[in-house]
Amino acid sequence: MKSKDTLKHAGKRKQLVDVLVKKGIKNKEVLSAISKIPRHLFMDSGFDDHAYQDKAFPIGADQTISQPYTVAFQTELLEVKRGDQVLEIGTGSGYQTAVLCELGIKVYSIERQRELFKKTKLFLPKLGYSPKHLSFGDGYKGLEQYAPYKGIIVTAGAPYVPKPLMAQLAIGGRLVIPVGDDPQIMTLFIRKNDTQFEKHEFGEFRFVPLLENKN
Repeated sequence: MKSKDTLKHAGKRKQLVDVLVKKGIKNKEVLSAISKIPRHLFMDSGFDDHAYQDKAFPIGADQTISQPYTVAFQTELLEVKRGDQVLEIGTGSGYQTAVLCELGIKVYSIERQRELFKKTKLFLPKLGYSPKHLSFGDGYKGLEQYAPYKGIIVTAGAPYVPKPLMAQLAIGGRLVIPVGDDPQIMTLFIRKNDTQFEKHEFGEFRFVPLLENKN
């Protein structure tokens, strides 16, 4: 862990966890992960004082680091456990990736922005987080070679649900995806069998758009 993580930062993380609990996050493992991960290190140093506010912030390449509540909410919806295989669409800063790694998840992640992909691939190991696979490419296509996945989490707004992601979900697996333009509706699909999915909706969220057509 970088030496720039201080007791002051740890105190701010505890306060953030308290905020998330008040907003309805119940999963203790998710809350514990957020209490451990130095979110300020995923952001430009100029945002250091704001890192533990429950807000999204820009990280470059017209992308953002998601609001902590959103990260916690999506992770909680996945209902995955240690050792499960999860596909993340939109690596971004790597903060959500780190939360999944902290939970002991086998993480496979795709990033569409080359600048962020290169930066995050180098950065995460410095913090002690080792996803199973990071790739640069089109999140709409998923990563078929490692499927099926117990969980798939999409961290950008999708105008529609990509069929490859549905196909790569294991039976009993859960796909968490914000669907629509602006705002998006947080949507959960649970795969019941080869052809049937159970759908649940959880209200409005705002994400940057999920981009496609990147080989």
